[in-house]
Amino acid sequence: MTTLYLLSNLFAFALGVLVLVAAILFVIDISQTRDAVRKNYPVVGRFRYLFSSLGEFFRQYFFAMDREEMPFNRAQREWIYKSSEGVDNTVAFGSTKSLNATGSFIFANAAFPSLDTHTSECTILTIGSGARTPYRPNSIFNISGMSYGALSRPAIRALSKGAKLANCWYNTGEGGLSEMHLEGGCDLVFQIGTAKYGVRDEDGKLSDDKLREVAAHENVRMFELKLAQGAKPGKGGMLPGVKVSKEIAKIRGIRVGEDSISPNRHPEIDSVQSLLDMLSHIREVTGKPVGFKTVLGAKQWLEELCEEIHKRGLESAPDFITIDSGDGGTGAAPMPLMDNVGVLLFEALPTVVDILSEYGLRERVRVVSSGKLVNPADVAWAICAGADFVVSARGFMFALGCIQAMKCNKNTCPTGITTHNKRLQKGLNPTKKSIRVKQFVERMRYGLGLIAHSCGVSCPRDLDRHHVRIVQNNGLSVHLDEFFPDLEVKAEYRTG
Repeated sequence: MTTLYLLSNLFAFALGVLVLVAAILFVIDISQTRDAVRKNYPVVGRFRYLFSSLGEFFRQYFFAMDREEMPFNRAQREWIYKSSEGVDNTVAFGSTKSLNATGSFIFANAAFPSLDTHTSECTILTIGSGARTPYRPNSIFNISGMSYGALSRPAIRALSKGAKLANCWYNTGEGGLSEMHLEGGCDLVFQIGTAKYGVRDEDGKLSDDKLREVAAHENVRMFELKLAQGAKPGKGGMLPGVKVSKEIAKIRGIRVGEDSISPNRHPEIDSVQSLLDMLSHIREVTGKPVGFKTVLGAKQWLEELCEEIHKRGLESAPDFITIDSGDGGTGAAPMPLMDNVGVLLFEALPTVVDILSEYGLRERVRVVSSGKLVNPADVAWAICAGADFVVSARGFMFALGCIQAMKCNKNTCPTGITTHNKRLQKGLNPTKKSIRVKQFVERMRYGLGLIAHSCGVSCPRDLDRHHVRIVQNNGLSVHLDEFFPDLEVKAEYRTG
């Protein structure tokens, strides 16, 4: 009886507290004038915000089908998770993908597929043959730009170590060169953003001395000048002040705790002439291959760039061009730019390849493809379209354990990948996650080999536009080279 009496009193007390809290909230809600829902429906209206925040969770885990989610669906993520974990990534019964949807690509298998069982990438291409220190990458598939600041310390460590194990390159992103990038011993591409973090002087201008310091690291193989990225064309990088720690501020040369907003473009680059001047200057100072990253919008400037290269000589050309897609991702970007600006990769990549081909620059300028290419079929399509190399950022975030919580800009990432909260970082073990990075790359290479052999060629580099078909509105498919036929070099630009 005593226990029952105590429990009843405890229940009565809890109920009383609950009623008191509800009464206080009722008075607050009905008195305020900022929120119409809370004023019209005191207390109950507050549940709207709870359900709205939980909706993202419920859609992802309970309601969305395997192919419905955006920006990456469950089927895409599951392939990466299983591949990076080194477990069976095959599927059963039948495809859950709508194979007759307009724009879908289907690879044209050969009547007599290749008997080769290897998945080697065959020819090793040289980037920057005219630089003092050219680069010969071993991997078609590599890690795209993700900087320390946008990503956490353990995440950078895991990517650096994983890239070394996988023998692929890792792009530092625009946040400068940190000790975590270097400690893994992998090949690095140093990205120079519009704020020139890591290679800027006190006035924010490009510093030749700091360029030489970075280039002195043998691991730094190339330099990439970032003109634009897919998630925010025409807008510089954005790092919220909550993520600007003392260490990040020191590496970037900025103030602690303040929002880090890069200029919309490089102030000293306002034409194709000044772009080539900058590329040549960086190549001369560093001795390493130099290229640029951009998003295709208008294309006339690219044709003007090619014409200017021929006026100056082929040695003035960028050693590579990285093409990002208008649906690219980032840690923080304005919604109007993320949703509605920039041509998608499906159109942009073959367009750039064709322009370079017309001007006889296809062999001089390597093409790197970026933008939501996270599964073997995506990467194989890019190779068919003309890419020499493919890079991915979010694919590698999934390999680290990203669950697409969409909190990259909040410093509350539950997996520790995009947060500087020490407690949240504890779950990310760089050594174990580096193995996942390695296995992701290996499974990607294996998947590319499967597609290549099915199409009747020995290695992925032999894939071409006639190996892939695009589904039309009527459900029938046509070869990619019917959309983008291979173009011959214009007579005035032929060299032999």
